[in-house]
Amino acid sequence: MRLFGHRPTVLAWIGILIVSAFIAVAILAPWIAPYSESESVSETWADMSTQYPLGTDNIGRDILSRLIFGARMTIGIALATTLLSFTIGTTLGFAAAAFGRAVDQILSRIVDVVLSVPVLVWALILLQGANGSIVALVLTLAGLDSTRVFRLARAVATNLVAMDFVEVARLRGEGLGWIMFREILPNALPPMITEFGLRFCFNFLFLASLSFLGFGIQPPFADWGSMVRESGGGINQGVVAALWPALAIALMTIGVNLIVDWVLSINARPSGASAEL
Repeated sequence: MRLFGHRPTVLAWIGILIVSAFIAVAILAPWIAPYSESESVSETWADMSTQYPLGTDNIGRDILSRLIFGARMTIGIALATTLLSFTIGTTLGFAAAAFGRAVDQILSRIVDVVLSVPVLVWALILLQGANGSIVALVLTLAGLDSTRVFRLARAVATNLVAMDFVEVARLRGEGLGWIMFREILPNALPPMITEFGLRFCFNFLFLASLSFLGFGIQPPFADWGSMVRESGGGINQGVVAALWPALAIALMTIGVNLIVDWVLSINARPSGASAEL
């Protein structure tokens, strides 16, 4: 994989700065937020002022404070979901390629069944009785997203299994675990890392969508999707409160995509054009 030793482009630097800023805000939320995420501090729909830089929402909570705490909740859950989905999907995808036709057929047919139903329908069904549990939310989204990761991991691993270095490892007597994680995984990293960025964006936006529909993160916790839903009614009154979390969602998505595009451009170059990692 080619990455280190390459200076980021201007667009990549913009993406890195955006993502780094949001991550820093998420980590430092308790120390930099003016108020707590659930505290009503003023009248509803208060205008922007020095005391409330972005105004207040439909029940008088400081929007800036909720944006800051929302960064921690939204980004943290999206990241946890993506990490778990990649752990599940990559392991099963490599297993399907390494264990042979029988295991491949069983896992692939299960994935086909899941993919035959829109992911939003699955999420709404599975989260119906979750009672706002964050653990249930992460497990549900990770399980559904792992089917997409499985298909890519299986496709990449199927090509790698036929390579000479894997056959040499088999002849040495290496077990399937060694072959999957010491032979296949290192050579599958470039497309998998790129896919990680794309799946994070999907999970980030999908989580915001579920929260907007009322099935995601529940009060009193703040997240950007639910903030759009809660403040959406103010648009009819000329209040721009809903635009701030929507802007945060858009900026985070753009930042991650700019980084992913840079990684893609590096790994798409001919091998002779740059040093290998």
